[in-house]
Amino acid sequence: MSSNLRYQRVLLKISGEALKGDREFGYDPAAVDAAVARIAEARELGVQIALVVGAGNIWRGGSAVGMDRVTADHMGMLGTVMNALRLKDAFRKAGIPVNVHASADLRPFAPRFDRDAALDQLSRGEIVIYAGGTGCPFFTTDTTAALRALESDCQALVKATKVNGIYTADPVKDPTAKKFDELSFRQAIEGHYKIMDAAAFSLCADNNLAIVVCKFEEPGALGRVLTGDFSAGTIVS
Repeated sequence: MSSNLRYQRVLLKISGEALKGDREFGYDPAAVDAAVARIAEARELGVQIALVVGAGNIWRGGSAVGMDRVTADHMGMLGTVMNALRLKDAFRKAGIPVNVHASADLRPFAPRFDRDAALDQLSRGEIVIYAGGTGCPFFTTDTTAALRALESDCQALVKATKVNGIYTADPVKDPTAKKFDELSFRQAIEGHYKIMDAAAFSLCADNNLAIVVCKFEEPGALGRVLTGDFSAGTIVS
């Protein structure tokens, strides 16, 4: 384990879009392999990594087209299971030990979340993927990430995004936007910075779980923030 690590165990939240590359939906094998390589690079530093992946490459909800919200959320949760299995396959092909825990018993596809087993697997340096959301509708994968991070005794929740941290405004739309290297939870609330949904943010703030925002696609960015270099991201603590 690197002596420079700021965090020994983290939960990494990535979007489903990270798996689709330039495709409209589904999977781009090159994008999947690139995501696995970036996570593997961070793992090689010695950090223990739990993972939650969204389902935006498969499912974006059906409420806009008249679907029942609960049914739509159930479908989204199943989408995260599909993504977890896709990542599991890629990790194994890369020679990296990996486990999937689902919010419900989905055997033979995935066992139900077992905290003791997950903690043991993480302590051995194995990747643990949490799938199926919280198991309840009306909660996002951000909330799932915060919940599982706390249950897994993680020291930080790393949210992988398309930008390299938190800015005073959308840096894509406003070139004068300024980046923060560090923020307190209070500053984040007062600044109305959209980091995570309210339930997820409250879970982190109430339990002093640091949130780290970084650009997942930037080479080496994940490893840099894990060693405390927040020029590659923003920490909220």
